[in-house]
Amino acid sequence: MTIEVRDGVTVIEGEPEALVTADYPYYRDDPEVWADRLRAIRDELGIDLITCYLPWRHHQPTPDGPPDFAGHTHPSRDVVGFLALCHELGLKVIAKPGPFIHAETNYGGLPDWVCPRTNPAIEPLLDAKGEASAWLGEPLPAPLGAAFDPLVTQWLAATGKEVLEPATWPEGPVIMMQIANEGIFTSGALPLSAYDYSASGLAFFRDRLQAWYGTLEEYNRLHGTAIRDWSEAEPPRSWTAPARSEEQQAYCDWGRFHAEYLAEVYHRWAAAVNCRVPVVVNLNPPAEHHHSFDDWLARVRPELWEGIHYGFTNWMGVVSANPDSQARYVTAAKRAPGPNLEENWGFSELYDPAYADATTSFHQSLLALAAGGTGFNVYTGVGTSGWLEGLDSVHDSPYPDCAPIGADGSVTPKAHAVRSLADFFARHGAEFLECVPEAGETYGLYLPYAGIAAWAEPGSGAPELGRSLRAFHDRCRAAGRDYRLLELESATAVELAAHPRLTVPGGAFMHRQVQRLLAGHVEAGCLVEVDGPLPTLDEFLRPCRILAEALAGVDRADFAAPASRVKVVDGHADAYLRTHPDQDISYLTVLTQSDHEGAVLVELDGRPIELITARGGAAVVRLVAGELDDFLVKGVNGYLDSAVPAGVKVGGEILIADHPADLDRIGGEFRVFPAA
Repeated sequence: MTIEVRDGVTVIEGEPEALVTADYPYYRDDPEVWADRLRAIRDELGIDLITCYLPWRHHQPTPDGPPDFAGHTHPSRDVVGFLALCHELGLKVIAKPGPFIHAETNYGGLPDWVCPRTNPAIEPLLDAKGEASAWLGEPLPAPLGAAFDPLVTQWLAATGKEVLEPATWPEGPVIMMQIANEGIFTSGALPLSAYDYSASGLAFFRDRLQAWYGTLEEYNRLHGTAIRDWSEAEPPRSWTAPARSEEQQAYCDWGRFHAEYLAEVYHRWAAAVNCRVPVVVNLNPPAEHHHSFDDWLARVRPELWEGIHYGFTNWMGVVSANPDSQARYVTAAKRAPGPNLEENWGFSELYDPAYADATTSFHQSLLALAAGGTGFNVYTGVGTSGWLEGLDSVHDSPYPDCAPIGADGSVTPKAHAVRSLADFFARHGAEFLECVPEAGETYGLYLPYAGIAAWAEPGSGAPELGRSLRAFHDRCRAAGRDYRLLELESATAVELAAHPRLTVPGGAFMHRQVQRLLAGHVEAGCLVEVDGPLPTLDEFLRPCRILAEALAGVDRADFAAPASRVKVVDGHADAYLRTHPDQDISYLTVLTQSDHEGAVLVELDGRPIELITARGGAAVVRLVAGELDDFLVKGVNGYLDSAVPAGVKVGGEILIADHPADLDRIGGEFRVFPAA
């Protein structure tokens, strides 16, 4: 009786599956309706896996007593009963004990008594200016602080012992645990200057410096400094326009620190819970500012998270209308295999009016899967209508405003779109994930550059990573080609062999083993393109021209651009193709942009496939031996006032709704919504 995560794919009792989940914030609802709402998720949405946060401030509002998990102080705190109810209804659960959850709760779900403003013993999280990093005006605690660390450990240990351990699969419903939220304090995408300059954070930083460099002599040689004690090593606080590689090393160090700091907090908190099920995290994608890709790439290094699995979220805008949002979303989906653990299906007034219609979330859920995700989440599946004072003093009922299941338990028009996705991937999800994306190009991530580029001004001449990756993404998208990401420092020659066309960022230095790895790739007849100057130094800033010598005399013209098996020949849309390695089965995902309506013509191996979707719509088609099998096509987008009879044409088979509607075929059974 096992639950595993293998290469980002959830495996339950030996069976891999696409992780399709719906969030239900039990703590915002009357316990008398819990059972009804859970049945609605199961029966109306077709989802049997619930995600739910456990808000610390809700279960332990004061430090005077232990957390209430049984509803002794208020029925809505009976999370033990809630999990028992899930199990009784045949539902599984991903439990999310925080400690910080965001979730539109006051102070992000932390109790007020751990706030440095309320409790002066709590060390505040500090930014580069020495000012407290705040959440909606309230200073946040430093995660490694001497006073906060035991308090958060006690909370997490209590949730593990009293809530999760008794409810762990198969005796209970809990199959997985998510730790933290979107970084630590929803901070995974913030600038590297945002934290952690607290005393405890800098102590960890200096400890890592000593581990990395060993001696002060080596540190001074590489940094061009003359410090006499590790306590004198200072992190960067602003961009000083360093020209020499020695002067740039402090920025590399701070980026590496952020990656190891995040890993340290994840491991500490997961160990405190001590849960027997797999642990997953949900990273928010890069933010919108011009350094955002580098801030994110420097910090987010799943290769360091042994025993903790990657997941991501989407809260960055409408991807069918905004190329920046689409690029950030795709980066998160491709960084490592894992599920989308929060896709906005319920918020329009709070977030963006486009989400009032299900088409936006339908499009983005399919994009996540097509780009590399291993599942999607409905956040939130159910509208709620009541919560205790002090939990959320800002937002009105219902929460959220346009969920697939309304706050009164009614089924809303969004439910059909969720049910279609849930049913399709319940039937075909494992096979879909077995299929290999048709991606002819790869971008190699050399992450030390991110720590520098996160501070550097564009055009400064400093090494770049994020802006180079974004330009690569835009080129591939414009050419209609999918791509992959590969982290170079941990890659092996065997792994690299699967990436015959590789673009890597350039700079003055690069790890010797990375240069050697890339040189071997060139010698094996593969293409390596360097976006920037060729490195002449290794990571110790000693002469190293292994890559430059391997590329000398290589003519890029000898490498023809890969022919894409799938391309959009008419219409403003993206097309993604996945093909099974052992069977003649493919999945074609077509994502229509918000400015296009009607038919999209795609060629697959030169054969035309036509899809009719709404503006901003999407479709996924299963092809068996080249013939049309099951499919989903979104034909109605009420927000954009776009309604067409959804249709698909493959070869001689033409299937079109007889009125403006969505059209599905799952297991050979047709469904049309709305019905005539």
